[in-house]
Formats: sequence, C-alpha cells, structure tokens
Amino acid sequence: MSRIEGVLTALKGQGRKALIPYITAGDPHPDVTVDLMHTLVKAGADIIELGVPFSDPMADGPVIQLACERALVHGTSLRQVIAMVKEFRESDASTPVVLMGYLNPMEAMGYEEFADAAKDAGVDGILTVDLPPEEADEVIPLFTQRSLDAIFLLSPTTTDERIRAISEHSSGYVYYVSIKGVTGSATIDVDEVASKVNHIHELTALPVGVGFGIRDAETAEAVGRVSDGVIVGSVLVDTIARNQADTDQLKRALTDLLHPMREALDSLAS
Repeated sequence: MSRIEGVLTALKGQGRKALIPYITAGDPHPDVTVDLMHTLVKAGADIIELGVPFSDPMADGPVIQLACERALVHGTSLRQVIAMVKEFRESDASTPVVLMGYLNPMEAMGYEEFADAAKDAGVDGILTVDLPPEEADEVIPLFTQRSLDAIFLLSPTTTDERIRAISEHSSGYVYYVSIKGVTGSATIDVDEVASKVNHIHELTALPVGVGFGIRDAETAEAVGRVSDGVIVGSVLVDTIARNQADTDQLKRALTDLLHPMREALDSLAS
C-alpha cells in the first residue's frame, strides 16, 4: 500500500475528507519551500501537491503562472524540487507528496533517472498535466516498479469511456477538475460537481479529489460533502504572492487560510 493509499484509506475509515493543498516549489524562494510544506501540514494538510515550475504551464491560470515565473527567476529546477522533498522527509516521514507539473522537465532529465530520484527522495505520486495515459506506456511501469502513484486529471467533459481508461492507468486518486478553464478562473458549481463526482464513483473505485475553485472554508466544506478530498491551489499561491516579503507573516497567512478549511472538512466526519 502506497503512502497516499494509506492516508486516504485511514481518512475514509474515520469518515473524514482529505485536504490537499498545492504550492509551487521555489515560490517565493527555493529556501522557503520546505518550511512552507511543514506549515501546510501543521495547518491540516493530509497530502501535499508540490508544483514543479515550468515556463509554459497550459492548465494554470495567471496566479500559478506568476508563481512559476518567480520560482524560475531563482533557477528552481526539477532536481532542486526533488531535493526539497528529500529535505522535507528528514522530519516528516508520513505526509504524502505528489509532484505536479509538465512532461518536458521529466523527459529532459530522463524518465528512469527521474523515477529513481523521486523514489529515493520520498515522493509518493506524480501528476503530469500534459501526459495522457494513452502515451504513458513508457512511464507508468517505471512509476509502478517504484511504488510511485500515477495520478491523472478528469474534467467535466471527460467521457465515460475515457474515465474508465484513465482509471485503469491511475493509482492513489484521480483529480477531478471542477471547471472548464484554467486554475483560478471561475466560481465552482457545487451541484454540478456533486453530479459528476457521483458518476465518476460509479466508474472507478479510486478516491476522487476535486480541485480548481476551492477558495475558502465554505467551498471546501461544500465540495468535501460530495468528494473524497479537496485540492486547494490558486488561493494559496495568491496568498504567497501577497505575503512574500515576510516569511513569518506568509506562514501565518497560509495557516489562517488552510486551518478553517481543515475544520470545515472535519465537521463533515460521520
């Protein structure tokens, strides 16, 4: 059982929902990332999605694009991101970490070398936005051999046939993109999300995490009612941008945003 599966199984047994925050590695500075990861855990994160900065992020809106730019100004590379996870593991052996990014840095590094380095550092899952499962035959076996979960995206327009196909290639959880657009671009329609997630559950046994549009405790609770977990990204990254000049203030701001979401999700525990 992978670390991700173990955490999600334990939460389900407790009647609780997963809180999965996203931050971009290297933003606002590479020296701060590991500290921010620990801050997220203290504020209630169950799993961390750590973004690998990339110059041309196709699924990300302006907030995360700017975060990538800030990280890349400091030369944040895939190898450095992996090193950050390794440093995080020195004092946290239990919180799963998913690397979320794009194919080009992995391909440039070499798939096998990347998989070995990720496993050695303590990475638990890989979500590659622009790698469809139909083209992942070379990559997924490398991940599977190293107990790295391959996580894929589903969208409001994903067909039943494709949901089944993606689920066959996936492990850990599937990430349901709740809106038709890029990150941070629209207000979430909870009723529509509920209908789609219920349908996805009919087609896969994997947990379903919902991302895009989670902005506060209210939306986290609403989405938590109909999913296995909520994925919070742009609002956290925007908080980083607005508080980047003062690391202590930044950590307080992230905690003030994330902790009420944790409480809201825990209020749903059955």
